[in-house]
Amino acid sequence: MAKPSVKGRRLTPFRLAGLDRSGPLPPETAAGQPLRPWTLPNLIGYLRLGMLPVFVYIALQSEDGRDRTAAFLFAAIAASDYLDGILARVTGQYSRLGALMDPLVDRLLVLSGIIVCWNFELLPRWALAVLAVREVAMLALAQWALRHGLELRINWVGRWGVWPAMAAPFLAMAGAGTVAIVCLYVGLTLALVATALYLLAGERQLRARRGMRPSSRG
Repeated sequence: MAKPSVKGRRLTPFRLAGLDRSGPLPPETAAGQPLRPWTLPNLIGYLRLGMLPVFVYIALQSEDGRDRTAAFLFAAIAASDYLDGILARVTGQYSRLGALMDPLVDRLLVLSGIIVCWNFELLPRWALAVLAVREVAMLALAQWALRHGLELRINWVGRWGVWPAMAAPFLAMAGAGTVAIVCLYVGLTLALVATALYLLAGERQLRARRGMRPSSRG
C-alpha cells in the first residue's frame, strides 16, 4: 500500500513531524503568492493569536505569576504551533499567510511570556530584556526583508531555540524556577546565533541581487 503524499512528496513520519524539511518549500508559501487566509492550519493560527491576550490577562491577574490556568494556556498556544504544521502537511493546505503568521505568533507568544515573567520577576530580567530586544528586532528584520523582496527561511538553530525560549516562561509560571532559568539561557543563546545566521543569509541575498544587476557602464 502506497504511503500518503502531499503534492507528490511522500509524507513520511519524519516529514509529518517536521523533522525532514528537505526539498523546496511549498510553492504556495513563496513571496508573491495569494495569502489564502481560509485554510484549516490558518484557523489554528487565528485561535493562537486570539488566545494571547487572554493568557496575558489571566497571568497578570494572578498573585505571583504562578497560575495553572495561565501556564496551561501558554503551553496550549505553544503546542498548537506544532499542530498546525502537521495539519498543513497532512491536508496540503499551505498558504502564504500561514508562512507569515506562524513565526509572528511565536514571537508574540515569547514576548507575552517575557511580559509576565518580567512583571513578577520570575526570571532574570537582564536575560528577558535581551530576549525581548531580539524578538522585536526579528519582527523588524522580517518586515525589512519583505519590503526588499528577501526570503529569510527559518534556520534549524532558530527552530531549536524557540522551544527552550517558550519553555522558560511556562516552567517559571509552573514553579520550576531553576529549570526555567536554564531553558532561558539555552533559548537565548540559540536565538542570538540564529539571528546572526539570518543576517548573514540576508546579506548573501543582497549581494547576489547586486551581482545580477546589469552594469550601467557601456
